[in-house]
Amino acid sequence: MSRPTISEIRPHIRDYAELTSLEVELAKDRSSLLVLPVGACEQHGDGLPLGTDNIRAAHVARAVVDRLRDSADGDQVRAGSAFVLPSIDYGVSPHHCFLPGTINIGPQLFIDLVSSIVRQLADAGFDRLLVITGHGGNLAALGVVQQSLLATHPDFVFAYTPVSALATEATAQLPRTEVSGHCGESETSQMLAIDESLVDSGHLNPGATRLDDLDPRARLSRTKTPSTAVTFDRYADNGVLGDPRTATAAAGEDILGEVVDRLVAYCQELQRL
Repeated sequence: MSRPTISEIRPHIRDYAELTSLEVELAKDRSSLLVLPVGACEQHGDGLPLGTDNIRAAHVARAVVDRLRDSADGDQVRAGSAFVLPSIDYGVSPHHCFLPGTINIGPQLFIDLVSSIVRQLADAGFDRLLVITGHGGNLAALGVVQQSLLATHPDFVFAYTPVSALATEATAQLPRTEVSGHCGESETSQMLAIDESLVDSGHLNPGATRLDDLDPRARLSRTKTPSTAVTFDRYADNGVLGDPRTATAAAGEDILGEVVDRLVAYCQELQRL
């Protein structure tokens, strides 16, 4: 018995999980771009939720897909050519395990999980995917996935990106301390912009702020290359890098806006391949 076919994907559907099987077939035929948000479940100081990285990645992924779909200008093929995949909400977080709340799945399981998802999508007929990670600790593992796919699926376009690192101009405007990063001025500003009710502002406290306050090994780990690593309790008792008390929702909107603008431009190029 032959299966029915359709000519359009329902225009309000922007999540892969909300597609029907018939719509998936059409999405593949249109070389749809799939966007996979990944993050982590880990300590984010005393004032931010454990899912901060997931929340930011999912927010950016949805904003990017919405912009891509809304900018299609009546082109029905392009209008149905980007979807957000279900997120992966656990990540590579061994450096946060010494502080409460962290669930670390480790690099190998993370690599296997992402690889399995991508290979199944590739084998099904999709040919391009962007991973947006809210957690920097996932980047090395995503690089392994990318290189492995070149050996097994060389025609599949696999791209990945962090969130905060894309906002170079907006981040430069922040009143950042000498040591800044995890749970600091940027992440906290982003969370205030996304949903301030998720931020316990009364417990936003500074962590490591000056290199001279770090022990020699922790201080050496702040050198980008060569690279070494420490657990985040070596930086500060609360695992925070920077002073989140200076964060504002307005700054977060600027950061997220720059991130989304850059990713939309990149994805438009990706869609043209």
